[in-house]
Amino acid sequence: MKDLIMSLLEWLMDLGYFGIMLGLMVEVIPSEIVLAYGGFLVYKGEITFVGAVIAGTIGGVLAQLFLYWLGYYGGRPFLEKYGKFILIRKNHLDLAESWFQRYGTGVIFGARFIPVVRHAISIPAGIAKMGWLRFTILTTLAVIPWSIAFIYLGQKLGTHWNEIDEVAGPYTTKIAIGIGILLILYFLYNWFQKRKKEKQKPFYNRY
Repeated sequence: MKDLIMSLLEWLMDLGYFGIMLGLMVEVIPSEIVLAYGGFLVYKGEITFVGAVIAGTIGGVLAQLFLYWLGYYGGRPFLEKYGKFILIRKNHLDLAESWFQRYGTGVIFGARFIPVVRHAISIPAGIAKMGWLRFTILTTLAVIPWSIAFIYLGQKLGTHWNEIDEVAGPYTTKIAIGIGILLILYFLYNWFQKRKKEKQKPFYNRY
């Protein structure tokens, strides 16, 4: 399986910038691996850093828009039946829906840095009919730093780019914890704002 993934990755990267975009759009290979290999190509001088980041951002956003539209038009029953073909399982949907309902649309940015959730969070956004422009903006703002980070690490690792999991693991864990804390604070802020508005209403308008 590892040899098959490597063969597919090498074939994609022979396509240069388009290969990075395509690799992120199909999501057969984890985005961290695709971007790190893109960084390796930057290290070799085959592509530019800026070009790799742009390709990574476009591919990452298009991948999430695809999932968003699946949720928007297909709904939960469709994805429970056919999600396995795009590596989305029922437990992924359950977790993503739980996060979306708890934290609202703001989770679209933060969840991009959380393992498991980041691959499925676009689906409940589509099911909830979240505005596509807001969704795209929040997704893009999250995909850009993600692309920069892994392309940079891949470039710095050079021929050892395949050690990206060991190098990035401690950092991604810390980032995930930090994002989780920020989401909780965001949830609490929204809750207090709602409570404040309720208290400011005349008593007869609260019910």
